[in-house]
Amino acid sequence: MNNGYLTAMVVAGAMTGLGVFLLVVQLIPAPPALGPALRRLHPLTTASNSPAGISWLRRRLSVPHADLRLLDRSTDQYFLTLGLSALFCLILPALITVVVAVLRLPIPVFIPAGGSLAAALAGAALAHREVVSKAAVARAEFTRAMCTYLDLAAHQVLGGHGPVESLDRAASVCHGWVFARIREALLSAQLQLRPPWDELKVLARDIEVIELGDLADIMRTAGSEGANVHQTLRARADSMRDRIRTEALAQAELRTNKLDIPAAALILVLLVLIGYPFMARLFVR
Repeated sequence: MNNGYLTAMVVAGAMTGLGVFLLVVQLIPAPPALGPALRRLHPLTTASNSPAGISWLRRRLSVPHADLRLLDRSTDQYFLTLGLSALFCLILPALITVVVAVLRLPIPVFIPAGGSLAAALAGAALAHREVVSKAAVARAEFTRAMCTYLDLAAHQVLGGHGPVESLDRAASVCHGWVFARIREALLSAQLQLRPPWDELKVLARDIEVIELGDLADIMRTAGSEGANVHQTLRARADSMRDRIRTEALAQAELRTNKLDIPAAALILVLLVLIGYPFMARLFVR
């Protein structure tokens, strides 16, 4: 066993052990995250304690802050996910590079090295894309849940409850992560002695859900001017349902049109298979 082969085995074992260690660290339950809770209660007074390197990355990279807030993830967790994805995609090309260097194959070393870098960048890009796609799905679910919340708030207003009580009662009768976020915002407003619609407006701006901001504006009108907003809430809920239905029909039509391409290709293949014997016999004659 030569020294080059032994070195390659040691490097491969070290990288495998590092990957196993990182996976085990992710499986260990983390301590309660008190920092995000304190930042939600005091968003203007809590300072950022991130390291200088992460702060530099935040300035240089386009971080989807609204998507991370919607998914209840921190920026540090986002960069950690990117790093782990890049490291995972780097392992296989790095092993290929080591094999090429040990076996002295007639392949320039910079080719697998460049492939390793490209794989790492692709892994980070895929991790970023996954965060964005998950946030899009979560935002669509939040929008659909807002239809129910608007109807419940309208029923509470029709029952003679005030705007603050209507928001609290409507959020308390539903389950799910969407209503948990709304109840959390209402509780934060209660603890800070702020109007609940102001806190809902802040939440809508942070996670970029326009429908929640519209609800906050409607309830602010009821709280400050004493307007009867029952019909306004119901009309807003109906318009949201119509828009969601229209978008769903558009997506269904788009997917149906995409199915025409493989169907046309299949018909073309069948025509070739049917016409080939006739054309072959014609040319043979």
